[in-house]
Amino acid sequence: MIELKEFYFTKSEHLRPEAPLPHAPKVEAVWQMLAGMTIVLGAWYLWWRWSFSLNADAMWFSLPVVIAESCSFVGLLLYFHNLWSVNDTPPAPAPKYRSDVISQGGKSRISVDVFLPTYNEDPELTRYSIRDAKAMIYPYPIDIKVFVLDDGRRQEMKDVALQEGVQYITRSSNIGYKAGNLRNGMEQTVGDFLVILDSDTRPFPTLLQNTLGYFRDPRVAWVQTPQWFYDIPQGRPLERVLHSYFGRFGTRVGLLAQKILGQIKVGHDPFISDPKLFYDVIQRRRNGANASFCCGAGSVHRREAVMEAALKAFADNVGVKVSEFSCRLKNDQVRRQLEDTLNCEMLHATELTPYKFHVSEDIYTSLVLLMDQERGWKSVYHPQVETKMLSPLDMQSWAMQRFKYAGGTLDILFNDNPLFRKGLNLSQKFMFGMTFWSYLAPLWNVIFIMAPIIALFTGISPVKAYSSEFFLHLLPFLVVHELASIAGTWGINNRKGRMLNLAFFSINLQALWAVITGKEIKFKVTPKQRKTDRFIRLVAPQIAVVALTFASLAYAGAGLLINVDSQALGSFVVNGFWGLSNAWAMSVLIAAALWQPKDEASAEIDVKNRLVVKGVA
Repeated sequence: MIELKEFYFTKSEHLRPEAPLPHAPKVEAVWQMLAGMTIVLGAWYLWWRWSFSLNADAMWFSLPVVIAESCSFVGLLLYFHNLWSVNDTPPAPAPKYRSDVISQGGKSRISVDVFLPTYNEDPELTRYSIRDAKAMIYPYPIDIKVFVLDDGRRQEMKDVALQEGVQYITRSSNIGYKAGNLRNGMEQTVGDFLVILDSDTRPFPTLLQNTLGYFRDPRVAWVQTPQWFYDIPQGRPLERVLHSYFGRFGTRVGLLAQKILGQIKVGHDPFISDPKLFYDVIQRRRNGANASFCCGAGSVHRREAVMEAALKAFADNVGVKVSEFSCRLKNDQVRRQLEDTLNCEMLHATELTPYKFHVSEDIYTSLVLLMDQERGWKSVYHPQVETKMLSPLDMQSWAMQRFKYAGGTLDILFNDNPLFRKGLNLSQKFMFGMTFWSYLAPLWNVIFIMAPIIALFTGISPVKAYSSEFFLHLLPFLVVHELASIAGTWGINNRKGRMLNLAFFSINLQALWAVITGKEIKFKVTPKQRKTDRFIRLVAPQIAVVALTFASLAYAGAGLLINVDSQALGSFVVNGFWGLSNAWAMSVLIAAALWQPKDEASAEIDVKNRLVVKGVA
């Protein structure tokens, strides 16, 4: 057997994912109580803001801020609806025969096609995924075939597939990007179920035996499993970092700080790539509303559902194109003759697309299936991690991925909005509405970022006065909201994630502008290898926000020294705290741009530099 090539992630092979968060009904009840209080207090605050607190002397400033607050509150309502309760689909035993999961399937073996779409990734990286896919186990006889779908048409990739004894499929063009690649694979395969992986996605042996049971329900179209990044930098304990600068004194300080604050690791997950908040909280709690969507890698699909949805979309597409021409004719006989002719021509000219040709083909195809009222397709979110994959570990790759997510989702919102069409029920529309709304948030986040800077530089306030009445309405809402956020994501720290949502304003605005101006959101494969550059250019807007914040604080502070009055002091305190909070959020992205992987030559695995402290390995 050919020896596997070593990559940077080889040292992380021993890591294993955490178990899903246990469902805690008591914590959920506390969360729901705090969420209800937050909604009431937030509505009370907004009512007061609109009714009594607008600054009539500066409506150009006051009105945008209160509109931004109102938009943010709408997002909070949608988010709370998403997080309301955990409703896991009960697991079912692995099916033995096709008849267990497919009508009229008989007693024959279930067949599964494993797709590994690839474009320009290192073939030796894909070899890892191929071997793990071949190592999947199942309690009954089953036909599993692994297919490498190579859009790069590379001889090296073909050689790896042949060496590993799996099938290699390519095509002459890259139409439709990944979705087109998957369609090409489906045209040349016949498995009952499809497992979608990426070239860096490595299934655990239990993937099929833990997920195929859900398909005993004939309406289940796909099962999505969590994505787990096993290569996330683990960081270095605080006491080791301080020891390198201050010796034993630094060690003692670091250990003392962690006794008070808990474990602190410097350099851990610099890009906040850990998707546990998204998968174990957001996706998982959409499950009860049949609104969890496919995220591509780590998903299992019923071929029948994907093909049927494609055929219906194909027929609808042909029908729309024919109607555009025939509806202008008044003569019924001539119109019918034209429609017959055009239908024949359009059937040949229109492409069948099992996976929608779109940069976000996964969520797009999910919506197509969920909107099929006739079949009533269902999705299942399986909370246990069944695959492991690589995270984007440089700023450029990370930004590219985020831009693609934002642009693809916004493109669906503006160009094929499912929220005002038949198909989704009200709860599903709220769930997907939250997804769309979250990518519009930069529009009001920009106002939140600039408001304290403007207030500190100009001395103009977005509220009538920073009075006791203002704090009476604002502080209870902020405190209860923070408590609700903690309880709603109990077991997962979402603080950095919330900071990141604010800090990503510039990249999300670029995606929004690209969609509004009609620019194509092109699919770019996220690089699977680290780049060692520092990408300061990508965080120039965030650096500007920090610089402007501190400049405005200095300017307003100097003004207070010259002329102190209570209103100016109140403005300085409120907007200063607000501005510093924004700057702190920007620091997450700036730190990510500056982060570099630790040089192995100076790594702590070097015995000479290894810290040995009593009780600390």
